[in-house]
Amino acid sequence: MNPDDLGPLCQLQARAAHLADAGRWNEWADLFTDDCLYLLQPRENFERGFPLATMRFESKGMLLDRAYAVTETIFHDPYYQRHVVGVPLVLKVEGGRIHCESNYAVFRTKLSQETTVFNVGRYLDEVVSTPQGLKFAVRRVVYDSEMIPNSIIYPI
Repeated sequence: MNPDDLGPLCQLQARAAHLADAGRWNEWADLFTDDCLYLLQPRENFERGFPLATMRFESKGMLLDRAYAVTETIFHDPYYQRHVVGVPLVLKVEGGRIHCESNYAVFRTKLSQETTVFNVGRYLDEVVSTPQGLKFAVRRVVYDSEMIPNSIIYPI
């Protein structure tokens, strides 16, 4: 991929946000390779090189398991989320992988309440080309705040 050709990469990012916001988690998981890695990690742990993550999924199967959990088994106070994702910055293209970074903000709206800022940070992605198009091989979600709500139900 030419780093100046951001169209397909932006479409992947936009589709991921759209499917997450719509709660279409099985389709969201299809944007990842079978052997993917998804991490939701506080900035402090990331910057210090600590492996501890709030969420860690080491395969598409684990993402699909979470999709099942959030739609069928986890009971929680319902809310909507809305992602706003910045244009990805391609850091390098190496070994068939596009390494990129993009900022994000997720807003949460609970029924009969005002919308609040839920989570803010950056995606550090490794994207690969597949016969089905670009997919996430690694999605590291690094959130800025040291304080998060007592439970994060949905992947960010």
